[in-house]
Amino acid sequence: MRTKVGKTALIWLLVLALTVPAGAIAQDTGQIEETPLSYAYTQEDLDQMLAPIALYPDELLSQILMASTYPLEVVEADRWLKRNPSLAGDQLDEALKDQPWDVSVKSLCYYPKVLSTMSENLTQTSNLGEAFLSQETQVMDTVQRLREKAQAQGNLKSTEQQTVVVEGPDIIIQPANPQVVYIPAYDPCWVYGPWWYSRCSPLWFWYPGLWATGAFYFGPPIYIG
Repeated sequence: MRTKVGKTALIWLLVLALTVPAGAIAQDTGQIEETPLSYAYTQEDLDQMLAPIALYPDELLSQILMASTYPLEVVEADRWLKRNPSLAGDQLDEALKDQPWDVSVKSLCYYPKVLSTMSENLTQTSNLGEAFLSQETQVMDTVQRLREKAQAQGNLKSTEQQTVVVEGPDIIIQPANPQVVYIPAYDPCWVYGPWWYSRCSPLWFWYPGLWATGAFYFGPPIYIG
């Protein structure tokens, strides 16, 4: 296990607090209560679970991990956003102030397709949240290991859309422009090289409207201001 994982996780969460629009953080973020789980996820489980999102920008990935610990709020936020499709920018900021959800869930309202994917795959979202709560160190190590594999295959590098930085044992992914986020779409069974288990089926988290078998794409830009 890497000794810097806990520090990296903390940095990600601090980045989350700094990058969520001001209107979204006006509410009390609350506390995550860790509860004992009767099931420990295997390394294979974690690889399958995290492969589709491990190459997301750090800021977005941290929001997904935190929000997955509030699966019912994710569903509520997705339904609310679909009832109010015209909300955007300052109007969305103001409307989110009145919502009781965790700040991570509110932040995903600026990424509606991501929020919708999590809501529509509630079992997988809940599993991700449980794994993050009970096996945080292993989850963060798994993300880094997957990134190393993608980088070794030549499939993770700096582009016009993202900047990839190696700091010691950690691989950090950031938007090339801090005000614009591009969500990657890729085939997890291809981007990391030959799958290292007998069965590869990590397609639960897929960018809607894009099919990226054997390739790596970026979705349309999301302007976060």
